[in-house]
Amino acid sequence: MLNQPTFTALPPLALYIHFPWCEKKCPYCDFNSHQIKEPASNSLGGFDEQRYIHALIADLETELPNTWGRQVHSIFIGGGTPSLLSAAGMDQLLCAVRARINLEPDAEITMEANPGSVEADKLAGFAKAGVNRVSLGIQSFQDEQLKALGRIHNGTEAKRAVQIALDHFKSVNLDLMYGLPNQSLEAARSDIETALSFQTPHLSLYNLTLEPNTYFANFPPKLPSDDEIDAIFEQNLELLMKAGYKRYEVSAYAKKDQECKHNLNYWRFGDYIGIGAGAHGKISYPGKITRQVRERHPETYMQAMETKGNALIESRELAVKDLPFEFMLNALRLTDGVDTNTFSERTGLPLSLISQSLDEASKKGLLDENPSKLKPTTLGLRYLNNLQEMFLD
Repeated sequence: MLNQPTFTALPPLALYIHFPWCEKKCPYCDFNSHQIKEPASNSLGGFDEQRYIHALIADLETELPNTWGRQVHSIFIGGGTPSLLSAAGMDQLLCAVRARINLEPDAEITMEANPGSVEADKLAGFAKAGVNRVSLGIQSFQDEQLKALGRIHNGTEAKRAVQIALDHFKSVNLDLMYGLPNQSLEAARSDIETALSFQTPHLSLYNLTLEPNTYFANFPPKLPSDDEIDAIFEQNLELLMKAGYKRYEVSAYAKKDQECKHNLNYWRFGDYIGIGAGAHGKISYPGKITRQVRERHPETYMQAMETKGNALIESRELAVKDLPFEFMLNALRLTDGVDTNTFSERTGLPLSLISQSLDEASKKGLLDENPSKLKPTTLGLRYLNNLQEMFLD
């Protein structure tokens, strides 16, 4: 029988805030997002902003006893389309957050934004409210590809949104996708070159996959072959490296010292409070690690907060036998891996528990042989799922 985890110190803590509405549900999206309805008399843009903000604040308050005295290092406001919030609403939310948690003075505060909902005055208001990093869901700069993806913006609006974001935020990330319906090598190159022309400090590059319970899963478009997708990836990687970006995670690229702190915390198995409809959280305590899940539908979530004062649908302690896999599932996404001692620091378990799997992964050429690092090789990154599965109990 495995002993309970023992921590010498608790890991860094972050805050995730989920905004569940979008103007339109994209056919490839499996995130918890809901298309807004026609505006009602008590709503802004088809959702009741004040009601949802009050629910978020109440939700955060339920988590305070679990994190007393701990400093929050980053905030990520994701969705959905958080840029549908008003600037005043964002200011109200972040003021309430600061009043309730110990937020690091220079904390990274990221907000996701859709190019179709970006306005200069609104972004200026978000910046004034305290948002200091914006992640734009560009996906492509080409009208034909954007139409195929069901996006509400076109290429011109995408470029305009990037420029507006750069005018108001020092840190801007562009989300791009490749392996799009009928995408050619040349079209993929055009997207990357356009993105690079803006010289944003961070780029995220995702291979389009057909996720279950999406429109594309039921009505799949014609996608490039595996060989064509590999060629696009290799081309993109070369272009990004030449432009001074480092691939620091499977899908993330950054200029020097511009990595996303919030996402690094996930991949290093840090803790995070998750509030909002469908939000997930992970909190460590002396002797255990817990995961939480909240009500998924925004109406059900708000009702739960209003009537019960709690929207949790699941709160469970992670089984000790699952901790090594949970840790490696995240850490091995990092191209530089993590220091070996991070395993014990974040799981509270001895590294000897996974020594056999480490040896086997090294022998197969999937894991770097440096004893001070838990780091995937180039081959390991290519076959990441196989590498991660080696640490399943």
